[in-house]
Amino acid sequence: MLERGSLPDTFWYTTKRKLLGPPLVNQDLGEQRLSKPLALGVLSPDGISSSAYGTEEILIALVPFVGLAAFSLLLPMTLVVLFVMVLVLLSYREIVMVYIRPGGSYVVARENFGPRVAQVCAVALLIDYVVTVAVQIAAGTAAVASAFPAVGRYKLEICVGVVLLMAFGNLRGLKEAGRSFAVPTYLFSGAVILMIVVGLIREIIGNLPVYHPATIHGAYHLGSSSDGLLSAAMIFILLRAFANGGASLTGIEAVSDAVGAFRPPEGRNARRVLMTEGAILGILIAGISWLAHATHATPRTAGYPTVLAQEAQYVFGHTFIGQVLFYAVQAATCLILYTGGNTSFNGFPFLTSYVAGDSFLPRWLLKRGHRLVFSNAIILLTISAVTLLIIKDADVNSLVPLYAIGVFTAFSMAGFGMARYHSRHRTPGWRRRLIINFSAGLLTLIVVGIFAVVKFTEGAWLVVVLFAILVPALIRLNHEYQAETDVLETISENQPPPPPHYSRRTVFVFVDHFDLATLAAMRYARSMRPTTIRAVHFVIDSVRADKLREKWTRADRGIPLDFIDVSDRRLTRAAAELVEREAADPSTHVTVVLPRRSYSALLGRLLHDRTADKIAAVVSRIPRSAATIVPYDVTSRVRVLQARQQAAKAAAANGDASAGQKVTARETDVAAKHGAPAAEPPAEPPGPVRGQVKGRKPGAPDGQGASKPGTPDGQRPSKWRRDDSESGTPAAVTPIGSLDTPGRAVVEGRIRVVEIKPVERNSVLACEISDNTGALTALFYGRSHIPGLVCGSRVRLRGTVGFRADGHPVMINPAYELLFPAL
Repeated sequence: MLERGSLPDTFWYTTKRKLLGPPLVNQDLGEQRLSKPLALGVLSPDGISSSAYGTEEILIALVPFVGLAAFSLLLPMTLVVLFVMVLVLLSYREIVMVYIRPGGSYVVARENFGPRVAQVCAVALLIDYVVTVAVQIAAGTAAVASAFPAVGRYKLEICVGVVLLMAFGNLRGLKEAGRSFAVPTYLFSGAVILMIVVGLIREIIGNLPVYHPATIHGAYHLGSSSDGLLSAAMIFILLRAFANGGASLTGIEAVSDAVGAFRPPEGRNARRVLMTEGAILGILIAGISWLAHATHATPRTAGYPTVLAQEAQYVFGHTFIGQVLFYAVQAATCLILYTGGNTSFNGFPFLTSYVAGDSFLPRWLLKRGHRLVFSNAIILLTISAVTLLIIKDADVNSLVPLYAIGVFTAFSMAGFGMARYHSRHRTPGWRRRLIINFSAGLLTLIVVGIFAVVKFTEGAWLVVVLFAILVPALIRLNHEYQAETDVLETISENQPPPPPHYSRRTVFVFVDHFDLATLAAMRYARSMRPTTIRAVHFVIDSVRADKLREKWTRADRGIPLDFIDVSDRRLTRAAAELVEREAADPSTHVTVVLPRRSYSALLGRLLHDRTADKIAAVVSRIPRSAATIVPYDVTSRVRVLQARQQAAKAAAANGDASAGQKVTARETDVAAKHGAPAAEPPAEPPGPVRGQVKGRKPGAPDGQGASKPGTPDGQRPSKWRRDDSESGTPAAVTPIGSLDTPGRAVVEGRIRVVEIKPVERNSVLACEISDNTGALTALFYGRSHIPGLVCGSRVRLRGTVGFRADGHPVMINPAYELLFPAL
């Protein structure tokens, strides 16, 4: 037996506990405030790491079409990208001063355009987070392959493994606020800035090597376009290059998503960190582009070695120190890219929780898991990112077209949202701020259009389709939630109507097998104290029905079993028709009790078709009816039975057989005393129910004083003799079917129906008992419930018998003795 309050852990919970560690309590959900240096290191990896592949993406768009001219066009294209970056930074500089709540662009759009329009921003950010994981992990793996080319052929496997490892760490409650997450940012920034400085010095002194792309094995083929800069083809090429370079700006909004995590004053500190991040990002983008221009580092079709790795090799050379610095740059690049990918495992769950809190996403995304993280959102992000990596074969260039549309859509929504904010509130300097934010919103909107056009055939079409599907889907989901809320939470301003009073309550127990699960359902049905209990079996197999009838009759549990033929095997329809007929009377309420045998989750799915759930769903839609499923845990009962069998074997081995015989004899005596056959004792030993139970005075309400049970006129009856009440001898008992004249009698039978009937301002408890010869109704005035007198109980009544007009015998306020209780 299990101790009170203790339950065995399931297999899945035990496995989860071993993998993820012990569960955390809500008090462990602490908040850590970030200093400016720590915030810069923790919040900037996603933005700063984008510089590792931004320049390479511009060259990939230019080299196959314009050849060596790509290295001349690289610098002006980089300047355009930096101009857009400056405008976006200025826009977000205003945002962090106004909105210190988490949520960033989504909160800005929601507060200024409403929750429905904000779903455009929500979808953009959700796509951005998923693609961020894929792009950052793929780029980080390319950095590893640049240092160790032999692993390049396994880049997809490495990417998937890293994503799964990140998911595992975040499910365990990995915190991004730790100092260790700030190390890659400073390590990468320092290593690349050192490379840029050394490269500039070597270029000035004239010993920086320059390579011709045609001599590099595996490089993109050099194009030879002769179109002018103003030709349509060249404009399209330049727009594609700019769109690729826009990937360098992804992630710079991360600071705005965590303003509340800064130390006070939050807005000012966040603004300083944001501008510092922008300055570092600008230096890195400009420096990497300049070195690519100077060395002619050319992207490879395999994706590695990367342009950044080639620059490090050219700048630091092949000396021992140069090789150490080269591997340091690659290690720093790999670390910051992986760390930047991990930021989505923090941002995506919180964004989904905000959107779900607004009822635009399923509410299971609001649930914190075993380690106080949004486990469902982490799993969803993992599945989406891994799927994307597999589809795109972990190729950065194939993923970039999916990347920047979502990012720049969020930029645009944030810029227009802040412009609307300034036009409404008009704080000092609002005109200048409005111009900055509106210009940023307009420019980034143009960039979104450029991406959608020039990258449409390369994968941007998928993002456009996702927008067209997800935004209406989120709004539709919100309509469903709102409709449910209106139904469930609407309370009338007037006094609520009184609860319905049903004079008759019928309980149907649907029986499929006669076993312990059915007995548990019957026990529960009796505990509801209904007017009528009926067991019902829907006949699909006549042979099986005959076996059930035989078992039911032999057990004699006191509840009649009805058999309803269902020739078309539509159980749910037959159940609904039965309930509808019974509930047609407005004064009748029907409850359907359905026993359900509960197995392990996997075994239950394989072996059972959840018929009880289907019937319950149909019955619950019928007025004045309800369905209750009574589960019976078969698995735990099997374990208990096995434990008992082992204990019995151990007792027999230790010579305890005699003690077992004494216990059996004692149980047999108890069963015989209560009228049960010794060979077939009751399922549960009855309680102390012997002895006369005295009724209340006629008309006395429940819970008040009672007189001894008596005749209809309230006179005290003669006391029962000892041999009548305790001997169990049925000599003085009159068969109900032989009652033909009024007078005093003693009858005995099983209660079939219990009904409460209102009479003027009081009530009458009517109990119909029956034996093998007939039925009799006992009326108890002033009572609505008598303990023990429920359907299935066996009682002995003594009093004056009268007859109704139809000849049915009746006793009014008889003395009663409970012989055998219900199950």
